[in-house]
Amino acid sequence: MVSIAQARTLPPGTVVTVDGVATTPSGAFESSFFDKGFGLQERSAGIYVSVAVDLGIAPRTRVRVTGTLRDSSGLLILVVDDPAAVVHGNGPAVRPRPLATGAVGENSEGQLVRVVAKITQAPAPDLPYGFKFSVDDGSGELTIFVNTQTGIDLTGLAAGETVGVTGFSSQFDTHYEIDPRFAADITSCHR
Repeated sequence: MVSIAQARTLPPGTVVTVDGVATTPSGAFESSFFDKGFGLQERSAGIYVSVAVDLGIAPRTRVRVTGTLRDSSGLLILVVDDPAAVVHGNGPAVRPRPLATGAVGENSEGQLVRVVAKITQAPAPDLPYGFKFSVDDGSGELTIFVNTQTGIDLTGLAAGETVGVTGFSSQFDTHYEIDPRFAADITSCHR
């Protein structure tokens, strides 16, 4: 077994066993990843675990899993070959790491993070995958991608509004993003 932080330094194609706490429900990002995977995090690192079937994983579930590291459009993921071998139980809550919008990147990829920033581009459809909008706290613009499976309603969010966004720090091709998990992950802030 290796730490998730160690696994993130290994090349794609490497088989690893890691242990951590789930930060997202399984299947929440199905429209992006086309699977029933979930976010998994330890103290200093996180990773997306790709699984073909829904294992009923919820945030705070402790998970030990073996899989193969793969690149998915720039995001390092762990692909599970045998879902029956995934071991899980109760774990502690994972607190989101507060970051500036410009700091969301390779070093935060796979972790539960939170930003507070002004909406610079109002929500727009990116169907059938979901919806996206942009935020900036002055340190750099960041995409917020809301997968359709989350059921998050973005009605009422507008450019100029300050919001707090919690979610999975992700990457698609060359840009980094935050993927919220639940409606409560996007809050209006008055500052």
